[in-house]
Parts: sequence; structure tokens; C-alpha cells
Amino acid sequence: MPMRDIPGQHRAKALLRQAIRTGKVAHAYLFAGPSGSGKRAMAEALAQTLLCERQGEDACGECLSCRKVMHGNHPDWHTIVPDGTAVKIEQIRELQRDLSYRSSGAGRKIYKIEGAESMTVQAANSLLKFLEEPPSPVVAILIAPTAQSLLPTILSRSQLIPFVPGHPEEMERILVAEGKPPLLARTAVHLSAGLEASRELIEQNWFAETRNVVIQLGKEMSSRFPGVLLTAQQQVFKTDLASHVETLLQMFALWYRDMIYAMTGRHQMMVFSDQADWIAKHAWSRSIGSWVHAMETALTAARRIKAHVQPQLAMEQFLVNSREG
Repeated sequence: MPMRDIPGQHRAKALLRQAIRTGKVAHAYLFAGPSGSGKRAMAEALAQTLLCERQGEDACGECLSCRKVMHGNHPDWHTIVPDGTAVKIEQIRELQRDLSYRSSGAGRKIYKIEGAESMTVQAANSLLKFLEEPPSPVVAILIAPTAQSLLPTILSRSQLIPFVPGHPEEMERILVAEGKPPLLARTAVHLSAGLEASRELIEQNWFAETRNVVIQLGKEMSSRFPGVLLTAQQQVFKTDLASHVETLLQMFALWYRDMIYAMTGRHQMMVFSDQADWIAKHAWSRSIGSWVHAMETALTAARRIKAHVQPQLAMEQFLVNSREG
């Protein structure tokens, strides 16, 4: 899609459009930002623009060249993704061979490396030489979560294009307009950095069920705590949700945050808006500080899973610890 159709990321668009308008397109860009924030879509939009037959500040999205980029079969548009867990030197060498041939037209050749932070040392060194002496005209687009995740030598030869998390309200409006379930859309945009990631969440069969389980456990925590561990065992760890405990815990933090919103009169900001009456009734059973503690406990448990703590252990400790404070 053209850059104009990508929501948000106004600074990234401005930097790229300025380069195109002034004819100062860099030979290498680093698109750095959180997963799902639109880096891949912007890379495709930049490739479309640079290869577009109309040669404007943005892609027309309609010409044959734009359509070929969109469908991934343009001969001057190349994509590398990690082979397993890393981008390897053989992939960089194959890319260099592909780019050594003449362009199919008078324009540039463009290549995108996803997961650039995963490059092996050998691959990074091979790419570095390529960046220092690129065949002209070639444009590289490296995609990584942060600038610091790449070698300084690679970073110094690339122009940084920063990507930021999308605005939840804006993303929610777009998703609902696309026909996504409103309750799932509102939940997803508070768990994701951008539209791409939000759409992926909503489309997962387990996502809606995870939301239902959080509501069930959240209510049981206040009334029949001894049974919560059994419910978690039956509803989470004996089901497919066992693979998504990290997301469940992040969703629990939103449940606790809604308690604070209810206490402070910010009902319009609640994620679990369908549970507003129940939350408003029970929010005052604890102090704001206690709810903050519960939020922190949920997020800490999610981080522990990311650090390879066994999910069931992290979940059970969370259920116990979140009642303290």
C-alpha cells in the first residue's frame, strides 16, 4: 500500500517523503521500532514509491510496478527473512549475487532484511562490506526492534527511521471500521504496538477465549480465591491457552487497570467495557495502590515467562501474589 494509507508513523513518513522529494534517498535505512508498528508495510510502501512508474513522492498503488511489489514478484524488490533463528551469511551472499545483475529497468534495486538484529557476525560483516561499496543504485531497508540491536558499524552506515507504537484510539477506530469485533479490537490495541500486530491477535482463535478466561479468573479472585488455581488449571493449562499465558497475564494487567479507571471516573478508557458494571461495583474493594501492585505483579510474571520461567509456575505465583499489597 502507499505510505498515505499507512496509519500513524507521521515522522517516518515525513523523513522518507523529504528524501524522495529532494532526491536524497539514502543507500541504507534502518526501520527500528516495536513489533507490529508498521515497519514491513512502510518498507513495501517505500519500495513501491521508488519503483513506481509515476515517480511521485508516494506510490500510485495502481501501476504495474506497484502491483508487482505488492504481490512480491517485482524483479528489483528482494526480501530476506531469518533462516531459522538468524539471517546467515549464505543469504547475504545470495543477495549480493542477485543484485550484481543489472536492474530490470532504469530505477533502483531495493532489498529488505527482516530480523536484521539476528544476523550472524559473518553475515553482518558481509553486509557491512556491501553497504560500504554498494552497486549503484541500490537501497537497503533493515528492519529491527531497536537501533541498539545492530552492530555500530552497520548502524553508522544506515539512516535511522524510528517507528513508535500506534495510538490505541486511532487503531481501534480503524479495526472496527474494518469489521473487527469492537471488544476484541479494544483489547488488542492495548496489547500491540500497531495495526499489524493488533490484526494478527484478533484473528487468532485463542484470543477471544483468553479474554473470557481473564474475566472469569478476575471475578473469581474476589469471591472464591481457593478455586482460582483449579480454574486456571482447567481453563488454561489443560487447553490450547497454555501456549499464550504471557498474553493472558498482560491482559490481566489491563483488567486491574480498569479497576483504577472505575475508581477515578475514567470509564470511557476501560478495556473491559462490557464488564463496566461489575468492575464499578468491586473496584472499591481495594485501594488504588493495591490495584497498581496487582498490575505490576501481572506484568512481572509476563516478563518472567519471556525470561524462560515455566509458564504454569509464573501464572500460579501471580495468582497468589496479586492478592497481596
